[in-house]
Amino acid sequence: MMETGINMTYTTSELRLSACLLIAMAVMNMAYAETPAQAPNIILIFVDDVGYGDLGCYGAKRSTPEIDRLASEGFRSTDCLVAANVCGPSRAALMTGRYPMRCGHPISRHDTPKYAKYGIAPDELTIAELLKTAGYHNKMVGKWHLGFHVDGSHPLDAGFDEYLGLHANYSSKPEHRDADTLYRNRKVQETDIEFEKVTKLYTDEVVAFIGEKREEPFFIYFSHHIAHSPILPSDAFNGTSGIKGRAGAYADFLLELDHSVGRVRAAVEEAGIGDHTLIVFLSDNGPAVNGSAKPLSGGKYVTMEGGHRVPGIFHWAGRIPAGLVSDAMITSMDLLPLFCHVAGVQLPRDRKIDGKNIFHLLTGETSPSPHQTFHYYNGLNLQAVRKGKWKLHLPRTIADQPYWAKRAGGNRMKIHLSLKQPMLFNLDTDVGEKTNVYSQHPELVAELMKEAKRIRAEVGDVEVMGSDQRPHGLLNPSEKE
Repeated sequence: MMETGINMTYTTSELRLSACLLIAMAVMNMAYAETPAQAPNIILIFVDDVGYGDLGCYGAKRSTPEIDRLASEGFRSTDCLVAANVCGPSRAALMTGRYPMRCGHPISRHDTPKYAKYGIAPDELTIAELLKTAGYHNKMVGKWHLGFHVDGSHPLDAGFDEYLGLHANYSSKPEHRDADTLYRNRKVQETDIEFEKVTKLYTDEVVAFIGEKREEPFFIYFSHHIAHSPILPSDAFNGTSGIKGRAGAYADFLLELDHSVGRVRAAVEEAGIGDHTLIVFLSDNGPAVNGSAKPLSGGKYVTMEGGHRVPGIFHWAGRIPAGLVSDAMITSMDLLPLFCHVAGVQLPRDRKIDGKNIFHLLTGETSPSPHQTFHYYNGLNLQAVRKGKWKLHLPRTIADQPYWAKRAGGNRMKIHLSLKQPMLFNLDTDVGEKTNVYSQHPELVAELMKEAKRIRAEVGDVEVMGSDQRPHGLLNPSEKE
């Protein structure tokens, strides 16, 4: 296994270079945008560990009426993929439009000395930084998990004008430093906060912001903790699902999330900006032990579809037709090019952006996926390659796995942690990845193996440093400590 002790601190000149690039882009965008008034508000609702089968509009037995309504009045993707099956790398890819290996954040961080300098790199360009060049006011509410205490990696360093939230996963344990501390911008607003209060507090903040009068367009990144553990719905939602036990608490939690989404949607309508606001709902990865990925196999921590295929809903009254359902493959990395397109922002030309502009797919003007391929990484390990309907799982060992997948247990959906032989699936006819047709398609397997070799050389693997891979700077990266 490759070990690297690269120092990830950044010099003043490097940070200044990034700032100069953003200034130059702002100047170009003034000429590129049709008119500033055409830039819509953007609200990204990013949820945590919510599975493909957890929502009514994706086949769950229980409805989630507000989210279901958002989907029925907009665009619902049945093939929306995130770039990682755990929190941190997925969020890094979302913010940068780049695979976690390419943007230098393939491992989920913890608040221990090992990760003291590990955060999203200051010279990566985020959605917020790019929108800022077009005059957007950017607000983040919720979970960051990309190096809040690391120099240059705070939300305010990444293009956001305002921040309110718990910076990572919630915990009240003393060994988890300030994991139950609410921050406003860089200052502590409240310590020892009760987790049950957080969702309402966040939603109140977002609703109030939407109702404010402002001339410039806004971008809100609303990053929920639901449905990551601990599963603690607020008192107002305890028992509302009518289900007992742990399953009931989880169902109550989802109803609280649904209510929050409804409040955000209502605030947009009450402010009279519905036809000028793009709302996106997305999950960061597949479900943990409490949720459902049905009809997919696997879940959080693995590269089966259940770990990477998530709910993806897009709503923009008057621009995105109601009732569109698409099986074209899209990714979380597409949000950066999409948001830049609607805001009149040119994409940076000095780096590879893995996402594609999906605006015309969302409006129904086109139907095919803009992606030829997709690459499934688990930590540093390339584990599967997809082209169209075909997905090839590559051989792997337990030693190749990141710490969250080193062993089975803790999640019944942790499957295929090691493979001696490749597996090939036709996702059009076998989305559950049950029937291995590897032996029936030798030419196709050879083609996908060639693609795996190409991307491995470009963005790396466990023992390979890619030609366009940003160093992550972690010693023993696949181990937790």
